[in-house]
Amino acid sequence: MLQAHNSRNRGEWATDPRAVRKGRPHSPQGNAMKLPNISRVTATVVLVISIWCVAAWAGDDQPVSSEAQDQTAQTAPPSPQPQAAADDNWHFTLTPYLWFPGVSGTTGVFNHDVNMHLSAGDLLSHFRIGLMGHMEARKNRFVVPLDVFWIKLRADHATPFDPGVSNVQLDINEFMLTPEAGYRIVDSEKIKIDALAGMRYWHIAPSLTFQPSGILGNLSSSANWVDALGATKIELPLNEKAVVTILGDAGGGGANLDYQVVGVLGYKLKKVVLQAGWRYLDVDYRGGAPKLFVYDAHLSGVIVGVTFNLK
Repeated sequence: MLQAHNSRNRGEWATDPRAVRKGRPHSPQGNAMKLPNISRVTATVVLVISIWCVAAWAGDDQPVSSEAQDQTAQTAPPSPQPQAAADDNWHFTLTPYLWFPGVSGTTGVFNHDVNMHLSAGDLLSHFRIGLMGHMEARKNRFVVPLDVFWIKLRADHATPFDPGVSNVQLDINEFMLTPEAGYRIVDSEKIKIDALAGMRYWHIAPSLTFQPSGILGNLSSSANWVDALGATKIELPLNEKAVVTILGDAGGGGANLDYQVVGVLGYKLKKVVLQAGWRYLDVDYRGGAPKLFVYDAHLSGVIVGVTFNLK
């Protein structure tokens, strides 16, 4: 008993018979001796991680060398290019043009009608003065076109409807103003389509001079009316420079029928666009009493012009 007690005081392990059988010593202090080892390992790992985090944080604030920047620029994927800002400005074009139509139909006043048959060459020979032009304002998809047409013509024609009158001289002052507004419903690289609505104002002032003079005297009158219109404009780019433009409108109101079709081919130069094509216009107006004014005619022929981009 004394020896066992002394051995415990000297810190020696007592042998447990169960521990001997299992092949390991038993000590009440064994587990307590292992805990400091685990704590040191854990502390070391935490310290290493902390030092690595601090170093990484400090490295973000360090300037990057030019070599590293070059290498990053070479290896980094290209950044997407910012999209171009939408053009929110107004753009204006002006197109002076010449139209060389032939004219066929009937006109007259007070039940004295005259048939007209004038070729484009006849029109030039009877042409006195004129003004023709097309203007267009555009913002994004909104478009506001305006067409102006004014001519003065003079022609002579035989008159079989009155005895004693052999010839009549016809003077026509014709003015058309076509304002419209619309929206580009299709805007792609292959085709552009504008839907338009507007009106066409007409002013026609014919005068008849009968020969021999003094039998019937001179007759003159004028008519003014407005026709509501619906229109469509189609642009078909053929390549970077050439484009086909087709315009059609139709309506009525003051006239029984009022419509036109225009087809032109445009070729873009540095600052202008050359235009050439064909234009057909038909109108049937028959006024009531007291003037009984009649203007039932169609005009068709070559049209040429130059488009200037003003802004």
